Amino acid sequence: MALPENIPLAGGTVTVRRAVATDVPTIVRLLAADQLGATRDGGDPAPYLRAFAAVDADPAHLLVVATWHGEVVGTLQLSVIPGLARRGALRAQVEAVRVDAGHRDKGLGSAMLGWAVEEARSRGCALVQLTTDKRRTDARRFYERLGFTASHEGMKLFL
Repeated sequence: MALPENIPLAGGTVTVRRAVATDVPTIVRLLAADQLGATRDGGDPAPYLRAFAAVDADPAHLLVVATWHGEVVGTLQLSVIPGLARRGALRAQVEAVRVDAGHRDKGLGSAMLGWAVEEARSRGCALVQLTTDKRRTDARRFYERLGFTASHEGMKLFL
């Protein structure tokens, strides 16, 4: 799909566009604005800007923002992962989905995820996957309403 893309919502249009470096402070604010991000995100912008440069330079990754009347109110990252499993299928990984608290419950998150699913489809992906922290029960219900199923148990090893 070509970006930016305008998606109609009740009361206006949300625009999904590729993030640019000047969006990074707002994206970090969105990441830090929840119960988990508050303890791990924010502060020195340098590591975020380095990470943005790496993501932006790699065509397998796409960091987008959603804007409402020109204001960044949401973000997500879509990564396309090649693999041998499932007959060599591509899979899309959705990460760091955030919607500004003042813009929740208006269909913005659903619009962003709908966009991500269609973008994954247009890139030839066979499935879209994401993880959500077990403590984010509202997020889990949200993803389930969109058709995602908790089919696997995820594990992490922090280094």
